[in-house]
Amino acid sequence: MVNENQLVQLKEIFGTALQENVRLSNFATMNVGGTCDALLVAHSADELAHIVSNLWQLELPVKILGSGSNLLISDKGVREAVVVNHAHNIKINSKHEQITAWAESGALMVTLGRQLALRGMSGMEWAATIPGTVGGAVYGNAGAFGGETCLSLISAEVLDRLEGRSEWPCEKLDFTYRSSKIKRSVSEAVVLAATFRVERGDAKTIQESIEKFKSRRLKNQPPGASVGSVFRNPPNDKAGRLIEAAGLKGKRIGGAIISPTHANFIINEGGASAQDVLDLLVLARNTVKEKFQVELIPEIEVVGEWDNLTDFLQKPKTSQAVHQ
Repeated sequence: MVNENQLVQLKEIFGTALQENVRLSNFATMNVGGTCDALLVAHSADELAHIVSNLWQLELPVKILGSGSNLLISDKGVREAVVVNHAHNIKINSKHEQITAWAESGALMVTLGRQLALRGMSGMEWAATIPGTVGGAVYGNAGAFGGETCLSLISAEVLDRLEGRSEWPCEKLDFTYRSSKIKRSVSEAVVLAATFRVERGDAKTIQESIEKFKSRRLKNQPPGASVGSVFRNPPNDKAGRLIEAAGLKGKRIGGAIISPTHANFIINEGGASAQDVLDLLVLARNTVKEKFQVELIPEIEVVGEWDNLTDFLQKPKTSQAVHQ
């Protein structure tokens, strides 16, 4: 919790840039969530590093928000200091033999993928369909249509509370399926920017691939306010298939519904609470476990204050919240 003394110190450091008692549903794609005590917006990687470093010095827990997907915020809100990451600069270096794309962590993967396509750069067509940010993609090893962050990433600039600001090669991030060393660690670290490898290609072919991916996504994934896929796919199976086979497709609690189009999505049809969504998550996981002896692992982050947060949804506390 941000106490009165810390708020005074934050006002001294950040002045009018500090916002208090901000409703976080405005920053989440599910459109649910309570308030935070203190909120700051970062407009560059340098500003993000400056803000986070000062928050750490004040011994404040930090929650970083990017595009707000893959994130379920409690109705009671969060008591950490929240940093909204709007650092979105992108630079494409095509003058060397190895062509690279550098992007700040708040840049949208969709924007990065489209800018590369416009320049006839190939290798990240899949990124043009990812709704989250570069930081979130690095944090969670995002991927789609056979592409993954770990396959394209050269390095990431990381601010680590113990190590300071440095460049982490891809190997140091120790990627696994939808996870990274930063996501798994209990230490505090924030992705500031990332560098990806790309290559020259045929602009028409690249655009055709992106359009094909977009069509597949629109066909298979439901519209509406959601957090995206809620569970990881288990080995050799699909979370959506298991939830549907458990008879839960179309199941509703309050204003939230397990999508009739794709059972691995929960949609806010209007007026849903975060608790409605959590209750559906718990129901889906428990029912699949009971019927098929498969334990679904959440792909989303559940953050904030909860009265009855189920143990299986709890994650190690880190200052690096979801960037997506």
